[in-house]
Amino acid sequence: MRIALYTEVFLPKIDGVVTRILRTLENLESLGHEVVVFAPGHPPATYAGHTVVPVHSVSFKPWYPEIKLGLPTSRIATTMAQFRPEIVHAVNPIWLAAYGVLSARRRDLPLLSSFHTDVPHYADALGLHLLRPSSETWLRWLHNQSEVNLCTSGPMVDRARSVGVRDVDLWPKAVDTVGYHPSRADRSLRSRLTDGHPEDPLIVYVGRVSKEKNLDQLIEPMRRLPHARLAIVGSGPHKDQLEKQFAGTNTVFTGYMSGTELAAAYATADVFAFPSQSETLGLVALEAFASGVPVVGARAGGIPFVIDDGQTGFLVEPGNPQDLTARLAQLIEDPELRARMGAAARAEAVKHSWDASTRKLVDYYELAIERHQQRHVPPGPFLKAFGSAEHRTLRLPRRRRP
Repeated sequence: MRIALYTEVFLPKIDGVVTRILRTLENLESLGHEVVVFAPGHPPATYAGHTVVPVHSVSFKPWYPEIKLGLPTSRIATTMAQFRPEIVHAVNPIWLAAYGVLSARRRDLPLLSSFHTDVPHYADALGLHLLRPSSETWLRWLHNQSEVNLCTSGPMVDRARSVGVRDVDLWPKAVDTVGYHPSRADRSLRSRLTDGHPEDPLIVYVGRVSKEKNLDQLIEPMRRLPHARLAIVGSGPHKDQLEKQFAGTNTVFTGYMSGTELAAAYATADVFAFPSQSETLGLVALEAFASGVPVVGARAGGIPFVIDDGQTGFLVEPGNPQDLTARLAQLIEDPELRARMGAAARAEAVKHSWDASTRKLVDYYELAIERHQQRHVPPGPFLKAFGSAEHRTLRLPRRRRP
């Protein structure tokens, strides 16, 4: 199958969405499928044998400088015409991937869209409240151009349906249980993460250091748990402000980590803290599970879809520092409970492979192709006028999955 994949984020940026795309591309290649990726910024020319087409972009300043907004050019249309995809996958259609939605509709191609970020919630978190109504309307319209819409957790399936998105289903969660493993724990790294106090209990957070991650919720617990250490692994637009807010607490900001060092950071932790209220899934929580580390997370968004409360970690009420402090203290002060939950977390993680998740995605691609054929509606005047006619591609017969 030939797949054109449009994404709002890609390498060199690393986050949960990028990780899912990378693992999916690797497994699509192993299954014999071919993908062209359209990505903003300065991505690598290829990944896992698939072509990556860089798209000129501008930074989303001043609100989120790390986010790059792709600006569509004629190169996209030319590549689409040459590649002749059988299906288009729009990952988180907002800007560049929204162009992918319009491109698929104009070319009369089957379309699958996946929902990874609750953009209206992020607009609120970034103080852009006036954008919430229009962003919800825009996302609903974009997703309802698709034959299949996928969310990465049960709560987000409900969320998408609640705002009027149709044909919604679940893209199963998955995690790398080989790269992330309890055996990756590293004593020397623990000394670094605890600022030279490796015997102290270690709480770790991994991910973007941005306002919508609610990391300020950890300030009060760190003041109330003076014997504990916190390592915030990652960076982002909120880092400088948080460093000032955490001043006087036992907190280390490490900046970005990747590869074996990142895997070691997970496995070296005693507890993983995840106060974010905006997650559609929370891949980092699954990576902590794979590392044998229990998670204390907010009872919000997709996190309850990951944490089995009282078994693989604890769920706490959002914005309740007393509850968060109590659960973190319970785990760092009870080694037996921590070990039991860590083992249960690891057992849960090994159930979810990237191969199984990607095979299910291919099934959804085939479902989108079937629905496109069954429901076929020719593109209207607006979509026909979108882009130049010479770049139209041919509709191809359905292929069997390898």
